[in-house]
Amino acid sequence: MYLDNGPNAGGTRTQFLNRMVSFADASGLEVRLVYYPPYHSKYNPVERCWSSLERKWRGGLLTSLDVILGYARRMTWQGRTPSVDQLTGEYPNGVRLTKAQMRPIEARLERSKTLPKYDITIRPKTPGGR
Repeated sequence: MYLDNGPNAGGTRTQFLNRMVSFADASGLEVRLVYYPPYHSKYNPVERCWSSLERKWRGGLLTSLDVILGYARRMTWQGRTPSVDQLTGEYPNGVRLTKAQMRPIEARLERSKTLPKYDITIRPKTPGGR
């Protein structure tokens, strides 16, 4: 996954990293998080998608999930409209894992020796545990 290292998905965000470890285990997939360097969002293709959404939304008030999805359904990006197959759960702000809670999560993160903040690999647990 290529990420912008923003406030919600940064390489130090405890909830995000916890969820990525859980996803790797549940899916059996190896997850590699590669972050764009600061101020390089112009290289991230999703940023162009967001600009398309912002043009469609034109500063309207995002007062509910229905309003947000309505704007998203009317936008196009690269000639296609987005689809939302499933939207569940909450991602509340300000919820952090303690240092003690993060120790087993951090132990699962394989951080690059040369770019530890920008390149993280998460391998799923093997049946025997790891």
